Amino acid sequence: MAELLIRPRREVTRGPLMGDPGALGRFGEYGGRYVPESLIGACREVEDAFREAWADPGFRGQLDRLLTTYAGRPTPLTPALNLSTELGSTLLLKREDLAHTGSHKINNVLGQALLARRMGRTRLIAETGAGQHGVATATAAALLGLRATVFMGAHDIERQGLNVFRMRMLGAEVVPVHTGARTLKDATSEAMRHWVGATEEAHYCMGSVLGPAPYPWMVREFQRVIGDEARRQCAAELRAAVPDYVVACVGGGSNAAGTFAGFVDTPARLVGVEADGGASASRGRLGVLHGVRSMFLQDDDGQVAEAHSIAAGLDYPGIGPEHAHLRDLGRARYVTVTDDEAVAAATRLARTEGIIPALESAHALAWVLRGGIPAGSTVLVTLSGRGDKDLGAL
Repeated sequence: MAELLIRPRREVTRGPLMGDPGALGRFGEYGGRYVPESLIGACREVEDAFREAWADPGFRGQLDRLLTTYAGRPTPLTPALNLSTELGSTLLLKREDLAHTGSHKINNVLGQALLARRMGRTRLIAETGAGQHGVATATAAALLGLRATVFMGAHDIERQGLNVFRMRMLGAEVVPVHTGARTLKDATSEAMRHWVGATEEAHYCMGSVLGPAPYPWMVREFQRVIGDEARRQCAAELRAAVPDYVVACVGGGSNAAGTFAGFVDTPARLVGVEADGGASASRGRLGVLHGVRSMFLQDDDGQVAEAHSIAAGLDYPGIGPEHAHLRDLGRARYVTVTDDEAVAAATRLARTEGIIPALESAHALAWVLRGGIPAGSTVLVTLSGRGDKDLGAL
């Protein structure tokens, strides 16, 4: 949870891209485990349990069954026919908005909830910004007989009232956070502090590819289902070809990491789209926050600066360590989109295709709509969530 400025250094890259980061949890010079001594053992226990479970066909089979019969996977790949005609390119939408609870978050949470139960934990602790991770956590807890405590910034509670209602209806305790900017960063800090005193009975269910090892790797592996499905679906749709561009929004970056994992070994151009007010990949500096070494918005004293986005899920001042590594290698490109562009993109998709996306997802679409992609290209965009929660902002 420390906040400090670290001077950049370069390290030798080992292993395949988007593979196992090893015992140190490193992606190049990023990642690691920077937590109080009281959490070192808990993080190691999570890693040991995940490695054991991920190698267990019984665990994998149980998760696959839940993803199919409960979460509604595979989610469709929808050709955006009207927008494709307007753009002069083929636009394909990976429809995570159609997964149960309305976003990709359920993929990761079902995996972590099953892991928590396997470890003998009785409660899930989570942070949430837009509320989708909180809803998914409350949903999985209800399904699997666990309790859920969700920390949420007071500002986000005000602008995401529908998801707060959903979490409480599902039986979760929603804890308002009034410190700092009262958004996702502050909710994450409070959730991690709470976990320090509850490691024996609670599992911290991190919502993105952030936090101390093994969370960035573990969350990416649970979200990999997006990219693996999309690659198979694109092969069928495009007659064994891969898209020219694979685009996803990035806050911490879990939907993008899951999508990119399916295409990182192909010629597809990977594009992560950040909110202009939270552009850690573009304007961040190397530092440590919430237990991980990555790129964060900082002032000259190394203190974390506040991020801003109309999309609560992108209102975070950092980026997952694997995304920072992909950026450094030039394997993925990270760009920014303004609030106005995101709102315009959401409206345009609604009026041309009859799909209302989450404002987070609209950032990815906005970059495509901005122009600059060569005519005749094929573009895959992950719609990470649906827009019900954002109707008050549109």
